[in-house]
Order: sequence, then C-alpha cells, then structure tokens
Amino acid sequence: MWKELLHDIINGNAKSLARAISLVENEVDGYDELLLQLPPSSTKIIGITGPPGAGKSTLVDALIGEMVAQGKKVGVLCIDPSSPFNLGALLGDRIRMSEWYNHPNVFIRSLATRGSLGGLHPKIIEIADVMKAAGFDQLIIETVGVGQSEIEIAGLADTTVVVVVPEAGDEVQTMKAGLMEIADIFVVNKADRPDANTFVKNLQLMLAPAFHKKANEIAIVKTVALQKEGVSELLGKIEEHQSQAGKSDKKYWLLAEKAFHLIQQYRMKDVDKARLKKEIEESGDINLYGFIKAYLRE
Repeated sequence: MWKELLHDIINGNAKSLARAISLVENEVDGYDELLLQLPPSSTKIIGITGPPGAGKSTLVDALIGEMVAQGKKVGVLCIDPSSPFNLGALLGDRIRMSEWYNHPNVFIRSLATRGSLGGLHPKIIEIADVMKAAGFDQLIIETVGVGQSEIEIAGLADTTVVVVVPEAGDEVQTMKAGLMEIADIFVVNKADRPDANTFVKNLQLMLAPAFHKKANEIAIVKTVALQKEGVSELLGKIEEHQSQAGKSDKKYWLLAEKAFHLIQQYRMKDVDKARLKKEIEESGDINLYGFIKAYLRE
C-alpha cells in the first residue's frame, strides 16, 4: 500500500499526496512505514511568519504567482488556528487563494494547529517531508503568527521570511530578540502606507548589532503584496539566500533540530495527560520529581 502511494506521490498525483498527508496527520496505523521510504529531496522550504494582519497570505499568493510565471511547481502548507469544536482549520487558505486551487503546478493544503502551543501543526515536519517527495521546486509554509511559531519555523525552514507592517514598531521591538535570531529576510508589507521609509530605517538600526553574528546581512524588502509590488525582488532575495545556504552549517543544525523534535515526539507518545492526572489524583500529596522518575527510566 505505502509503496504504491509513494510511487503515485513521486509521479505528481495530487490526490495521493492529499491522502498521504491525511494519513500522517491522523496517525493512521503504519504511516511511519511511508515516512521510512521517503527519498532524499533537494526541495527548499520557505517559512513565512509574522504577526496577524501583516498580509502573510496575500504575500504568499503573490509569491505563488511569481514562481508559477517562472514555470515552477509550488507546494504550500498554511497553518490555521484550530476550531475548538472539531480541531479543523478555521481560516481555510485554499479558499482565500482560490486563483491557484485548480492550477496543475500548485498544491495548497490548510492544516490546523490542533492546539499546538507553538502555532505549527504537531506533524508539520513529517507532512513537509511527504510534500517534498512530490518534487516541488519550492515549498512554502505560512504560520499562524502567534505564540512561538516565529521561532519554531526557523527550525523547519531553509529560508525564514518575517513579514511586518509599518505600524508594527512596538511589536517588532517586543519580539526583537527572537526575530534577530531567526529572520533571514524581513518584508515590510503594505509599504505604501505613511512612515514606511522611517520604519525601514528604524528596522535597519535595530538589525545593525545583529549583522556581526551573521555571515550575510539580513535583507529588508518593501512590498505591497495586494498590488504585487516588490514580490519579484523578494523572490530574488529568497533564491539568493538559498544559493548561499549550502556554504554554511545551518542545514545540519536544521536537521539536528528536526531530529530532536521527532525523537521527543516518539518518546512522549505513550505519555497521556489524562492518565497522569488520574495517577496524581489517586496518589494524593506527592513529590512531583519522585512521581516522574518512573517515567524517565529507559
């Protein structure tokens, strides 16, 4: 079953890809057999993150247009907030990006966070790897833009694009430490608004102390995604960053980060919070460190 499914995915069958994602997402018995058979892939992942309202989805839509115009095959994973009732995706980017819904070179999938505090899907690493097997030229992952997703996406993406707007001065200042560490490219979207140039200058001043920590300066690109302005330049900066990425050891840190999360996930698989609560409840007053010791034994 899994070999046939993988064969169809590699040959560009969108229905098989959608089915495989659902099997992984819902942890259907034996899905790890599919993961074990995944071939190595050179597909690069672009992470798009930033605060809500910055225009991330509009920017992704414009980026898809640029890539398709170049004849590229594009995969998109949009992480949406979860419905508290059925854990499904609330926003549904496939509707918002309706222009590409039936395009043969574009595959868009919305995923719910399913309560993940970091703002990414708990199976995002596995789902991204399944999509990479489909032979996309680029894979775009757009985060919810809340919680720690700005930081988490850096452990998944080859190039991390942080989208902000001219009015986000205080917000950027608050997130400054984390953003300086993870941003490869800053996008100042809605740059036709007043004070956009002043904001860019202030952002450059904020970034200046971080430059000596990076081999390459962090690019800042102004865009008006709704009008498709600056998007071509952004894609150029992304491709430039990707071409230089092989010269650094970031790739291996990325793989180590992914391996860490996967090991953590598998080791925690049998730990159930409801069972923990019941055991603690039945034990009465306990020493929590003594209680967890039983779970730490190999």
